[in-house]
Amino acid sequence: MLFEKEEIKVRQLQQEDKYLLVKWLSNPSVLEFYEGRDNPIDLEKVNKKFYNRENGVFRYVVEYEGISIGYIQIYHVNESTSSIDDYDEEEIVFGMDQFIGETEYWNRGIGTLLVKSMVEYLIAQKQATRVIMDPQLTNLRALSCYEKCGFKKIRLLPKHEFHEGKYRDCWLIEYKNSSL
Repeated sequence: MLFEKEEIKVRQLQQEDKYLLVKWLSNPSVLEFYEGRDNPIDLEKVNKKFYNRENGVFRYVVEYEGISIGYIQIYHVNESTSSIDDYDEEEIVFGMDQFIGETEYWNRGIGTLLVKSMVEYLIAQKQATRVIMDPQLTNLRALSCYEKCGFKKIRLLPKHEFHEGKYRDCWLIEYKNSSL
């Protein structure tokens, strides 16, 4: 297990979790914000995208009150993990992406608890100086969550992500370690 905070546990992605990923990433409500409704993910795609990859991305399942409800990944931002390259090499910058795949757990504050907890973990355990994300401009619920967690909009990333047939604008947002 990576960490536990209140009702949330974040644990290493395991082989048997592939069926959860298929379930979550074939749900149009989830795909609207993660991967795209025109890109449902089947077992073959899950195996290719989430397993047996040495690309510097660490993958985890999120549990709430003992039930697997979502996914989170973290990575040290560098030229092999991110197209965002304007951070000083001496800084320790982490990126993260996440979703709650069980939609009945949306709008209950769980995402906020997850994001805050992961940021705390990255600062305390990985000495992160910054944590960044790049949500689409239209993902208002996620942006609201991230801003509640202390993330700030840094700049617009025009046509940054290919989603549902076209390139979408995103925000570069960051949480800066206030103890620095």
